[in-house]
Amino acid sequence: MTGLVIVGHGTRSAAGVDQFAALVERVRRRGEIGDVEGGFIELSRPPLTDAVGTLVGRGHRNLVALPLVLTGAGHGKGDIPAAMAREQQRHPGLTYRYGRPLGPHPLLHTALEERIDAALAGTTSADADRAGTWVALIGRGSTDPDANAEVAKVARLLWEGRGYAGVEPGFISLAEPSVPAVLERLRRLGARRIVVAPYFLFAGVLPDRIVAQSAEFAAAHPNLDVRVADVIGDCDALADLVRERYDEALGGDIRMNCDTCAYRVLMPGFADKVGRPQQPHDHPDDPVGHHHHHHHGHGAIAVATGS
Repeated sequence: MTGLVIVGHGTRSAAGVDQFAALVERVRRRGEIGDVEGGFIELSRPPLTDAVGTLVGRGHRNLVALPLVLTGAGHGKGDIPAAMAREQQRHPGLTYRYGRPLGPHPLLHTALEERIDAALAGTTSADADRAGTWVALIGRGSTDPDANAEVAKVARLLWEGRGYAGVEPGFISLAEPSVPAVLERLRRLGARRIVVAPYFLFAGVLPDRIVAQSAEFAAAHPNLDVRVADVIGDCDALADLVRERYDEALGGDIRMNCDTCAYRVLMPGFADKVGRPQQPHDHPDDPVGHHHHHHHGHGAIAVATGS
């Protein structure tokens, strides 16, 4: 079978690295995909180059590269394809099919629903809890308007049919509204119980910041019941979605959303991104000669080619 390399961004959180490794092992243990490795493009070990090198060393020349990202922002559109292009230079003859970002997807929405329900545990009946509960869905935030719009879409999909009083999107970095701004909006809308739901796969610095900012807001408003749900984390639903994206990359008709991609379409305030060349991150454990971790421009060429 075609080997799978699961590509993570990387985090300085040891817990986040462990959760990523646990997911890779969960996918591997199922035995549904013949050969599975995982690696990061920056910050964490193992680096992507080790994961690809391991698969190539076992005889693979065709891979599926799956970006373990929730939205199609710069990491998925530029950084990861650029890193894979570098691997193709290192391993002549290597080809790969590029998977879609994970979200939005019903499996993720159900996982979020379960995390919210767990945060509500210990109160009254589930239906009554939801009817009186507002949800602040907090994404990472991006300089890519398309990615931020996807978080707003997930917030709406999470609200539809589940009986919450309302779901409002927000961001922990790079975009507005901020966590305090969303919580203040919900307070003004009359919320008395709010569950802050991080739209994150694994633990990390930014989810920790969501917890801290939520606690600070709650301390300043003692009449509010503010709770923070867990991240999605290593779970069967996420492994199911990885398998679905793998199968789709091999045999499906992958159609990326290019209608509102800032790297292809002129959008107000983002004209400088159109056609910008892509560059990979330099990983501290990848011997590329020099190490720097600022974000480069994210181009769109690799989105179309992907292999």
